[in-house]
Amino acid sequence: MFIDNLIENIRQKNNPTVMGLDPMLEYVPKHIKDIAFNEYGTSVMATAKTILLFNIKIIDAIYDIIPCIKPQSAYYEMYGSHGTSVLRETIMYAKSKGLSVIVDAKRNDIGSTAEAYATAYLGNTEIMNGQSYDAFAADALTINAYLGDDGVVPFIKMCDKNDKGIFVLVKTSNPSSSQIQDLVLNNGMKVYEKMAEYVNEWGKGRIGVNGYSSIGAVVGATHPVEATNIRKILKHAYILVPGYGTQGGSADDAASSFNSDGLGAIVNASRSLMCAYKSDRWKGTYSSDKFDEAIRAEALRMKEDLNNALARKKKND
Repeated sequence: MFIDNLIENIRQKNNPTVMGLDPMLEYVPKHIKDIAFNEYGTSVMATAKTILLFNIKIIDAIYDIIPCIKPQSAYYEMYGSHGTSVLRETIMYAKSKGLSVIVDAKRNDIGSTAEAYATAYLGNTEIMNGQSYDAFAADALTINAYLGDDGVVPFIKMCDKNDKGIFVLVKTSNPSSSQIQDLVLNNGMKVYEKMAEYVNEWGKGRIGVNGYSSIGAVVGATHPVEATNIRKILKHAYILVPGYGTQGGSADDAASSFNSDGLGAIVNASRSLMCAYKSDRWKGTYSSDKFDEAIRAEALRMKEDLNNALARKKKND
């Protein structure tokens, strides 16, 4: 079961973090770019290969200390077929290193289209002669459930069939999320609270050995008060927490999404890890040639930051 595998990874590494792989060309050090451009020239293929080399170096630097990666599909799709090929290669390489993989695509549709999205990321696509193809081979996928049940059930069915997971948008980290998600319903609940109730309901009967469901939620670290409310609603859902670091969320903010057992959430950092070698904290210590060492150092610092915050939370609960 996806969630049990993820929790086992978190426990083994004592680290509730996920490495976001949202690569922009400007993040990549020059010596990595030169390798790809010397082989492929100034082409979209060279650009895509640059991203792949960057990702591989990152994964090599952190696979033994971070339990999970989260590539954001948009950063690959913008390079067309070359980019989506790199997305798959990145996923397969991460899995070969024992990492769990959550693809952040926030898919949202109904009926057969939702089934097609679910198949692409969480299932097997039928091809010629009765054979099938695992298109992206993700362990889990982020989805937008604001179309209602018929936009969610196809993904849940695929999770059940293939031991995969989904993370449903509940309270997102962007500043304007309140325009919709904080609207008050007739019964006094806010929209995001109602969505949390739905996630809790969708997860029933799908609880793993650790007491958590593979039907999880996305709750931004930039909304710690709301996260505390959501945690009370989501009895058995794991929470994916974006917004830590560059977006302004602190470790104590992120800790609001955890249960007192130290489980229940996993915290994402993307830019603050990928660009650690450029940060004020590490740029005097690590050159661009050692960007991967800077990423590892920042990942270890984040691990300590989060574990200290969780210890404070446990003491105060």
